[in-house]
Amino acid sequence: MTPLRSVLYVPGANKRALAKAPSIEVDAIIFDLEDAVTDSAKHTARADVCELVSRAEFVAGKRIIRINAPDDRRGEEDLSAAVKAHPDAILLPKVEAPEELARHLALIDELAADEEGREDEDSRRLELWAMIETPMAVLNIQRLAALAAEPKSRLTTLVVGVNDLEKDTGVAIGAERAFMTPWLMNCVLAAKAYRLRILDGVYNDFSDEEGYAAQCREGRAMGMDGKTLIHPAQIDVCNEIFSPSMAELAQAAKIIAAFEEPENQGLNVLSIDNCMVERLHYETARQLVAFADQIGQPLR
Repeated sequence: MTPLRSVLYVPGANKRALAKAPSIEVDAIIFDLEDAVTDSAKHTARADVCELVSRAEFVAGKRIIRINAPDDRRGEEDLSAAVKAHPDAILLPKVEAPEELARHLALIDELAADEEGREDEDSRRLELWAMIETPMAVLNIQRLAALAAEPKSRLTTLVVGVNDLEKDTGVAIGAERAFMTPWLMNCVLAAKAYRLRILDGVYNDFSDEEGYAAQCREGRAMGMDGKTLIHPAQIDVCNEIFSPSMAELAQAAKIIAAFEEPENQGLNVLSIDNCMVERLHYETARQLVAFADQIGQPLR
């Protein structure tokens, strides 16, 4: 599974940013046709983004197009053009009700199929990501996430929109997001229950390196898989924090070695460094080492 530690928003109307996008070393790029684009520029932005996504070679692991809400003509045109551009995923904004999300999933299936109802390989791989950015979305989070369990569901990833949540509720985000934390944790729990990945919201002040790093650490501790970013300067710190540390990898290696000793093959619990370690920790350690290998991180 492609890592999603750092996911950078690129405004669809910013031609300079679009030109640089293919060479940016980041886990994923979200080309934004929604909030970052004025009404007068949306048609041109859609054409530019879809052309770039369909033709350019990218360093980034995944390319995502965030469309306008597909409940009006503009959003429908975004969705149709985005499917034809063959990104890795389409990001739906302002998702609130599971019925709405299910309708959009069906529409994507329809758009991805040819006249005989068949899909090519690119269309079959197309994922759907959903923005969780309204009070109703948070209230419905379990039902929304449950759609990932449907047969052939394209839903793979939830993206938290903290700025919109702040706007719609009047709750101050604050440096530590104390009042918003219960909502974020409910989203994490729903994502993990249905094996979805979940991305933390943006940190607006990209000049505040200390505050940004602290929020990345908080997001990882919450169980977020990565963080959405607004500036390339945020990428390196994000990747470092959402990657295993040397200490974590050393401990994982110790746990793996202990459980793989011949005399411990049939045991489910071991004492390691005066701590009781269960076999489930062995599985977690293996996953951590596999992730480090995937991102090219040395184990020591």
